[in-house]
Amino acid sequence: MSSPQRPLKTLERVLSKAGLGSRTEARQWIEAGRAQVNGVVVRDPDHWVDLKRDRVRFDRKPLTVRDRVYLLLYKPAGYLTTYRDTEGRPTVYDLLSDVGTFVSPVGRLDLDTSGLLLMTNDTQFAERVTNPRFHIPKTYLVKASVLLSDVQLQQLRDGIELLDGPTRPAEVRRVRDSGKYTHLEITITEGRNRQVRRMIEALDAHVLKLVRVQIGSIAIDKLQIGRWRMLTPDEVRSLDRNHEGYEDPRSNHTPRKKTS
Repeated sequence: MSSPQRPLKTLERVLSKAGLGSRTEARQWIEAGRAQVNGVVVRDPDHWVDLKRDRVRFDRKPLTVRDRVYLLLYKPAGYLTTYRDTEGRPTVYDLLSDVGTFVSPVGRLDLDTSGLLLMTNDTQFAERVTNPRFHIPKTYLVKASVLLSDVQLQQLRDGIELLDGPTRPAEVRRVRDSGKYTHLEITITEGRNRQVRRMIEALDAHVLKLVRVQIGSIAIDKLQIGRWRMLTPDEVRSLDRNHEGYEDPRSNHTPRKKTS
């Protein structure tokens, strides 16, 4: 009988999870000899740490877990969802100040996509929110490059066939038509790469503007672009309620059976 798995994590991840900085920074600090495990300097970022047994220090001070932080950022278009860019382009971290700890994005938004971006130092929360099996709804405002017909909008509602398989049914509302463009609101319950853009492209159109305005019950509301605010405890709990086998009640979608 095998023994239960111990809570092992790499030293790099332990430092980052404690809110000291990004994982890239943690690697550099470890290689510089600033981290100790059980009184011994460890320079290997991939050194395994047993969180229940090992004592970790950073700059000779005991490593302490920071308070959990959850924030909402209104990401502008043109900002990368990454800590640092080798080409010097702006990132979402240029917009953060006085957070008090290092936070990581919960999922991503494309360079040209704006809107609601959650950030946190709670990695378990982030993993729950981004886990595709929970189908947490995400709502976007879309400006399409052409006028879309009612038939095309119904195609979005029913599910679009993409290269990586059919999409789940979506909630779609025509906001208005202006000139030769259609503005629509779409709510999806998946998190595929560039999913909304690819769904529109499947209709022989493309997205001119894309803004994420809501995740679950958390809406961007009147937050100004480029600004951020902390989530309320109720908002954090509202996302947690989506877990434990949540299925989108607006959808009659039947999950496809797994094939062996």
